Amino acid sequence: MKNKALIKYLTALLLFGLNGIVASHIAMNSYEIVFLRTFIGSVLLASLFLLTKGRFHLRNNRRDYIFIIFSGIAMGASWMFLYEAYQQIGVSIASLLYYCGPVIIMIMSPLIFKEKLTVPKIAGFLAVIAGIILVNGQASAEGLNIRGLVCGGMSALMYFFMVTLNKQSKEITGMENATVQLMISFLTTAIFVGIKEHFVFHIPTEAIPWILMLGILNTGIGCYLYFSPLSKLPVQTVAICGYLEPLSAVIFAALLLNEKMTLLQVIGAVFIIGGAMTGELIKVSTRRNTDISE
Repeated sequence: MKNKALIKYLTALLLFGLNGIVASHIAMNSYEIVFLRTFIGSVLLASLFLLTKGRFHLRNNRRDYIFIIFSGIAMGASWMFLYEAYQQIGVSIASLLYYCGPVIIMIMSPLIFKEKLTVPKIAGFLAVIAGIILVNGQASAEGLNIRGLVCGGMSALMYFFMVTLNKQSKEITGMENATVQLMISFLTTAIFVGIKEHFVFHIPTEAIPWILMLGILNTGIGCYLYFSPLSKLPVQTVAICGYLEPLSAVIFAALLLNEKMTLLQVIGAVFIIGGAMTGELIKVSTRRNTDISE
């Protein structure tokens, strides 16, 4: 059973790692892509949830729903920033910046979750900062769009709000949580697109297969494969394997989009992912020691 759950989880991470590759074939702006992605994904995920006889528990868990709603808003904003960064600075660097989000959570955890800020956590945070300087410094020297770098940073900040708010939901978890959050994310992007373009935009014919792939496979099925096995996997496995997503995004970009990274950017990538993983490993180790002592 655990092996099956792990395969589902790893498949989801690889699908998410392909998001930037698929989006690169869609000649539309970032918020239009996210609008279509969240619409198709939320319809599919809601259908799967209802077909598996899932029920929404809004009446008994209004507090949790409030946090999930704001988390969904943050997710929609995060994806719009991320997809704009894809277009401005490429999939590799945008993905690395996006995955600074977990590090922001790590460094803010003493204030929000009352977790201790240990020396290894501080070291991990400093490693990530060094990685960001290496990646962004080299990118700026090559004349990459500053707007893209800012969008990548904002996607990480919105990721922080998305996760922090969602963690406040204690009773609504798993598929119900994911379904509600994705639907709210769609409504957020829909409002933005409605105000900006009045829902009038052109969908290139050649982009339709890629849009369907992004919405159905990478979002709807991807979210299902991601959330359904979480309760069956050890926390340590989830934390460590989660970094397969940014690693695969960088590798896919190099193989399929011919995006090249300089030696300094590769070193920066190692610092970012290594520093973030250090924070996760220390957090999981602390939990296990606490469980043993109890």
